[in-house]
Amino acid sequence: MNTTAVQDVLVVGASRGLGEALVEEYAGRGAHVVATVRDDRPSPLLDFAGRNPGSVEVEHVDITDRERLAGLRDRLSARRFDLLWVVAGVSLADQQAVGVDIADDDFDLMMRTNVLGVMRAVETLQDLVDPEGTIAVMSSGQGSVADNTKGGFEVYRATKSALNQMFRSYAVRHRDDRRALLLMAPGWVKTELGGPNAVLGIEDSIPPLVDAVDAERGTPGLRYLDRFGKAVNW
Repeated sequence: MNTTAVQDVLVVGASRGLGEALVEEYAGRGAHVVATVRDDRPSPLLDFAGRNPGSVEVEHVDITDRERLAGLRDRLSARRFDLLWVVAGVSLADQQAVGVDIADDDFDLMMRTNVLGVMRAVETLQDLVDPEGTIAVMSSGQGSVADNTKGGFEVYRATKSALNQMFRSYAVRHRDDRRALLLMAPGWVKTELGGPNAVLGIEDSIPPLVDAVDAERGTPGLRYLDRFGKAVNW
């Protein structure tokens, strides 16, 4: 375990919400952050980057677009990052809706973004990460099959469970890799995605989440952890 602060961070999916909050937290800790947005629409990230040009660079990518991911990799090919954080995700289904009632296109978009897009980002950008660095993916406690005792968020849960499974397969294929591979559950946080009924504020989730991720640097292999670094049931 290495508690040394990271210096160079790539955050994919940072226009707002948890991704943008991670950018602010790492920049506040002295790291240089490259953060991605899909387009130039006004966002908290663009505002923050404009106020902190020495700490934050903004790149553009859509993780559902294979060519744009490859373009991002090519633009950053001369760089090496201590940490790759893939945060991007969407939720298009009501909290209490039965999963099979979701519109087909919305289901497809959630799966394509939250599972395929996230894993393509990992696969495409992995070589930008230092061999002793960390690849972290924003999962959720709702991705735990064992802990699903209340239902709700059916499609979102399904995407996170599928993401966990695919990242576990990635870890098996890269079992000799020295990088830390982390699936992180930030808690239910009040963001546009989390909604107003969430129980945590950004300030409750992000600082300990960053501490937990940074503490895992130097420990190879896959872990599924909550924001305090405690193991989550698969």
